[in-house]
Amino acid sequence: MKVVVIGAGLGGLSAAAHLSRAGHQVTIVERDSMPGGRAGMILRDGFRLDNGPTVLTMPNLLEEAFNAAGAEMKDHITVNPVDPMYRAVYDDGSTLFVRHGREAMSQEIREFAGPKEAEAFGRFCEWLERLYRAEMDSFIDANFDSPLDLVKPWRSGLELVKIGGFGKLGKKVASFFDDDRLQRIFSFQSMYAGLAPYEALALYAVITYMDSVEGVFVPEGGMHMMAAGLADAVCAAGVDIRYDSPVTRILRRPNGGPVTGVEIGGSERLDADAVVCNPDLPVAYRELLPGIKPPRAARDGQYSPSCLLWVAGVNGLPPADASHHNIHFGRDWDGSFKALIDDGVRMPDPSILVTLHSLDDRSLAPDGCSSIYVLEPTPNLSGTIDWSRESDRIVQSLRDRTAALGYPTDVVVEEVYDPTDWERMGMEQGTPFALAHTFFQTGPFRPNNVDKRVPGLVFVGSSTLPGVGVPMVLVSGKLAAARVDQYAARR
Repeated sequence: MKVVVIGAGLGGLSAAAHLSRAGHQVTIVERDSMPGGRAGMILRDGFRLDNGPTVLTMPNLLEEAFNAAGAEMKDHITVNPVDPMYRAVYDDGSTLFVRHGREAMSQEIREFAGPKEAEAFGRFCEWLERLYRAEMDSFIDANFDSPLDLVKPWRSGLELVKIGGFGKLGKKVASFFDDDRLQRIFSFQSMYAGLAPYEALALYAVITYMDSVEGVFVPEGGMHMMAAGLADAVCAAGVDIRYDSPVTRILRRPNGGPVTGVEIGGSERLDADAVVCNPDLPVAYRELLPGIKPPRAARDGQYSPSCLLWVAGVNGLPPADASHHNIHFGRDWDGSFKALIDDGVRMPDPSILVTLHSLDDRSLAPDGCSSIYVLEPTPNLSGTIDWSRESDRIVQSLRDRTAALGYPTDVVVEEVYDPTDWERMGMEQGTPFALAHTFFQTGPFRPNNVDKRVPGLVFVGSSTLPGVGVPMVLVSGKLAAARVDQYAARR
């Protein structure tokens, strides 16, 4: 079949790779001049600055996409482990280095919090592995047609019940660790799912498994190289990528019915038997599918918090004890989440992530300079912050905080992204983290990757299943390709 993929983000590229292996004729149309979507890069004044995801976990899923395109990942990009994976700095002045590898991390915890907590880490990892095995094949790497599909993998569901997957994440982590600092470092990942640890289901600790057990990695040349390398691989497999080609409408037969292609730039028509759509799902319904009402969850659902992102190339080098990823925790852990999610206001003492890609890869910044990526979680646009008035003040306070923590802040080049910028870039509610992973916005309750009203249309990306994060988006591409294969078989 002739398939058009809208968007050369990681989800679209993954879908194209799997579609090419199935023998479809694939064209990707991308509005920007480079691949990557949210995994973009700023190339300026000798700096290479990532402005999208900064943590790569489960690189085997990325390798699977390369293999689907008939390529070996190592021939296109080099992926290295990050160690320490994180430097966690707490408000009491203590510092924990999250090490790559279970034995190294156990020793770190032993020195940080004592032998009892180190022993607990071993039991925690065993629990995480059971959680991952129960979820991955049956609930993550799977398409759903209705909530009844949850019953089919009953053994996996029963295992999740047995190991406490449907309890609350914060309480489950606390059942292993007495030390509040360890509870934070092993539960903050719920933020990726758009939830506070005290409200997230324990089954979302699968993100902690991917992060803290399987490990954190980084491609040489920056995170954007994932997309650049995969784009090269799919092109070598026969996929055509058209850049600077914004899609303005998904075309259908007169009076509705199956898709027939896409409209580019308001005038050009590109015919297709099926269309895979990588833009944010609710935005795609509104802007590309006039007259088709989005699913209820996309209209009325709970969206994840957003973030303020400051990306800069700066003069100077980071402090000697800095790591690739640095988490600076604020004082009031639960209170910060309440402010952010329930009250829609800025965290009173924000926890921030500072990533220093150039620390391990000197090709990303000129000599004597550094790349710096600083992220503060913020409310999305349903919150109370008036970004048109408050943005400059909040951004300056973030710069000042970064400088006070000892990082270089003598700016050569910079970009700032607040929720209004994410919205202009096509992200619903101004959040790059899509719909929150509440129970009724997960699996078969999440907006599906197909819509019976529009045969031949398949969605891919973080707003559909399985969800948010680089690993999930790569899986979504595989699931989208399977949907196209099903559609082709029925025609």
